[in-house]
Amino acid sequence: MKTYNYTSIPSQCFLGEGPYWHAGRQCFFWVDIENGKLFEHNPKTDETITRSFPHRLAVVLEDKEGNLILGLDRKLARFDLETEELTWLCEVESEFPLHRFNDGKVDPKGRIWIGTLSTLFTEGAGSLYRVDQDLKPEKILDRLTISNGMAWTEDNQTFYFIDTPTRQIKAYKFDLETGEIEFERIAIEIPEELGFPDGMCIDEEGMLWVAHYGGSGVYRWNPINGELLEKIELPVPHVTSCCFGGENLDTLLITTAQENISSEQLKEYPLSGDVFLVRTGSKGYLPYRCEL
Repeated sequence: MKTYNYTSIPSQCFLGEGPYWHAGRQCFFWVDIENGKLFEHNPKTDETITRSFPHRLAVVLEDKEGNLILGLDRKLARFDLETEELTWLCEVESEFPLHRFNDGKVDPKGRIWIGTLSTLFTEGAGSLYRVDQDLKPEKILDRLTISNGMAWTEDNQTFYFIDTPTRQIKAYKFDLETGEIEFERIAIEIPEELGFPDGMCIDEEGMLWVAHYGGSGVYRWNPINGELLEKIELPVPHVTSCCFGGENLDTLLITTAQENISSEQLKEYPLSGDVFLVRTGSKGYLPYRCEL
């Protein structure tokens, strides 16, 4: 396996997540969930802007106008980057104050897919929702524990999804027109020694780049035969998510976390919570923007 070089960007997140490439601004975004922080990094100027919210902030998406769509606690909101005005859109699971959003993506039709978990990590407490233009969240999967990584194949036939503690990446048949999914197979089983699958993205060859929490890196998997192809080794144990971005869509932004690390371990892995930029040699796709 080849060796990758990385550049680290200091952000010292307790739980870095939600990486997103905003083509209009030519900037990467990511969040520190528990501290409600939103980071925006310009790779050309090497500048990073931080904004704060009085909510747990888990997800960064984008609408057609280039506004951000944020997953704050259990609510979706539109955030205007120029005026910094926040407009609330919808909410899920209001009866469960200990729940929050975890990971979210936009599908090729502009619908939002976003999952929940219990902050106590109660088994089976989470769900996966689909949010269409009517802003009425529809529950698609339930009895999840940590609803996580999502990706669609280029032909729009397959939806990949992770419920982290299962250590599985599942493939579902995907109906582009209706947004319905049907379980097809377990595409990848993650061996215990490689940690837990967290966030992920897909490249132009249909391979999955998966952040491994407790696995010190991003692993590239073939979801057709389950084979491990490559690993980006990082100097931190808990790697949380990744997305393609940059001018040529060949750079991975990788988020990491300090949670579940003792103060002794933090001395050993001081870059935990920072984000990493890695040129991969593979290309990803521009993220879909939601139609709201």
